[in-house]
Amino acid sequence: MRAYPRLQTRARNTKEVGMELGLSGKVAIICASSEGLGKASALALAREGAKLVICSRREKAIQDTAKEIERISGAEVHPVVADVSVGSDVVNLVKEAVRRFGTVHVLVNNAGGPPTGDIHSLSDEQWQKAHDLTLMSVVRTTREVLPLMTRQGWGRIITIVSFVAKQPADELMLSVSIRPGILGLSKILSNQYAKNNITVNTVCPGNIFTKRQEELSLTRAAGRKMSVEDYIAGQTKNIPAGRYGKPEEVGEVVAFLASERASYISGVNLLVDGGLAKGIH
Repeated sequence: MRAYPRLQTRARNTKEVGMELGLSGKVAIICASSEGLGKASALALAREGAKLVICSRREKAIQDTAKEIERISGAEVHPVVADVSVGSDVVNLVKEAVRRFGTVHVLVNNAGGPPTGDIHSLSDEQWQKAHDLTLMSVVRTTREVLPLMTRQGWGRIITIVSFVAKQPADELMLSVSIRPGILGLSKILSNQYAKNNITVNTVCPGNIFTKRQEELSLTRAAGRKMSVEDYIAGQTKNIPAGRYGKPEEVGEVVAFLASERASYISGVNLLVDGGLAKGIH
């Protein structure tokens, strides 16, 4: 049983009209998309008519997610078993997309967060794994799709990062140390590939109600010797919106950035955090 109930999300059905973002027929790869923000992004793109290639390390989970998205949206969904921290899996993922759909128009980089810890508790192996999962996964997937996007003169690369790339959280040392590098990488690529009609942006979610958020809440509550319910109540007081975000609120931002409507937005690090981050940059 979960320590606290899931937030209610608004009901949607297969006949609901999307935002008409010009994504019908576009091919999108969404990484780490069997659950959480990846799944929410995949569903938002599917509702806009995109063809999807989704991946996870867990075969049953990604197969089940593909069936669910197909049932809800009617979109074509191709599930692939892949670990985005492994270079050969990334190469195969893009090859599968090209084999099935011919090209890639949209890449949504996403991966689970590295473990919590401090400078003394985190081993060299954990640092290396976090680097491969968090940064190198983005480097490798992006490197594979850029030639396709350049040849067709159209592309969207969106990386789901975290608000801690802009406002550090002490217990997330691995994440805070590595994620800002993604912002720098994305900014450079946005400058280099704008002439090819390729936009490169990052989305920085705050406290979104996902499995990852539950795990962090349990860890932080235990560290403070308090109940998870009391911890969550305290955390939402620090969010101007007064609540945790919903995965689909991130997914729909991803879909917008992937669209024709966002063709003049590139090099942006977009917070989706209900006002949680306090900086102005």
